[in-house]
Amino acid sequence: MQERIRRARRKAGYSQAALAERIKVRRSAVSNWESASEVQPSMTNLIAIARACKVSLEWLGTGRGGMADDPEALADIPAADAELVDADDERALLAAWRGLPRRSQQLVLELANALLGPRRRSPRA
Repeated sequence: MQERIRRARRKAGYSQAALAERIKVRRSAVSNWESASEVQPSMTNLIAIARACKVSLEWLGTGRGGMADDPEALADIPAADAELVDADDERALLAAWRGLPRRSQQLVLELANALLGPRRRSPRA
């Protein structure tokens, strides 16, 4: 993702400081996003970068699709904290999850937590 952020920023003609000012973060944040693989922007900041640089959010976040921006695509983003789903299995699981009634979602979450054991628990459990 670091290289895509750098490419988007340069394509838009922004310095790190100019992009930072435009999306209301510190220049060091932009620098970290472009150089440190373990430091990634929040979804809110990723959306702001995509809008400011006029690039596709999907391309910026995952590398899929084209770099060109579809202005309408960003208008319908339902939540600033949404997670990008990369794998087909995750996408299928998420679609199935959304089709379940609330009680069934709770049961699935309990099952997942039981399978994880003490290693890692879901925050919604």
